[in-house]
Amino acid sequence: MEPLAITGGDCAGIGPEITARAVARFPDERFVIYTNRALFARACAAAGVAVPAGPNVAWRELPLGCPAEAIRPGENQAATGALAHDCVAAAGRDALAGRVRGVVTAPFSKAALRLAGHTDVPGHTELLARLCGREEATMAFFAPGLAVALATIHCALREVPGLITPARLGRVFKDFGQALARMLGRRARVGVLALNPHAGEGGAFGDEEGRLIAPAVAAAQAWGDFEGPLVPDTAMTEAGGAARFDGFVAMYHDQGLIPFKRAAFEEGVNTTLGLPFVRTSPDHGTAFALAWQGRASARSMAAAIEKARELTR
Repeated sequence: MEPLAITGGDCAGIGPEITARAVARFPDERFVIYTNRALFARACAAAGVAVPAGPNVAWRELPLGCPAEAIRPGENQAATGALAHDCVAAAGRDALAGRVRGVVTAPFSKAALRLAGHTDVPGHTELLARLCGREEATMAFFAPGLAVALATIHCALREVPGLITPARLGRVFKDFGQALARMLGRRARVGVLALNPHAGEGGAFGDEEGRLIAPAVAAAQAWGDFEGPLVPDTAMTEAGGAARFDGFVAMYHDQGLIPFKRAAFEEGVNTTLGLPFVRTSPDHGTAFALAWQGRASARSMAAAIEKARELTR
């Protein structure tokens, strides 16, 4: 079996530390770590973490563009943004070529990517989708007993209503329904959240529910038992009947991720659906405030590796 690719993320953040800690938890797994080794080792040394070593760990060295000593921990910098971008692109190309069986990405900084000139890359999901020849892919989050997919991802809130189209909803429903069915071994039950308060209150607060979301839910029954649009402020609560669903589709980023991270921040895994290979990551960012201090938790990174192992078996 081919190894898993691990990208070291933005090395000015907690990426090296959580990568090193998480890889050490899987001595039976083979990894290829994509990073600049000198900078990765400097960050690990500052955090008091051993650099991964041994026969199960290989390295894909990428250039930094400046001396490792010039990098400042906890700051957005063009050099680390360029490195993070190039690591993800290299791992994605290797996954497409079959040299690795899946990709686990440590977090990078979108601000650092912009400093490096990658102004058209909102995040990992979009970068990997374009690498695979797709305009978009589906972002979904998984934790024990909880799953959430997003209809829209990295965009301004004012743009969300215009982005909710039948084609987009259909793609997300299909990707999410099929993924849940593979994980569960049966047809999935999926709740679809409304866009507007009170699910639009019969059109009083917007018409997207009746005009767009309800027809898309009706058309999605080939992919699972979809129900909605549901009142978004209660659907994911016990009182709202959340237990009857295997997962939820949220209309925008924070609508889905605030309740998800409240319930499962350290166990959550971000998964990109619709690619020709498996990609997972922790459900958090670069945590610059904790960079190189030895205080960052690797639980979500370890969960991302375990989810990649599960999905590539």
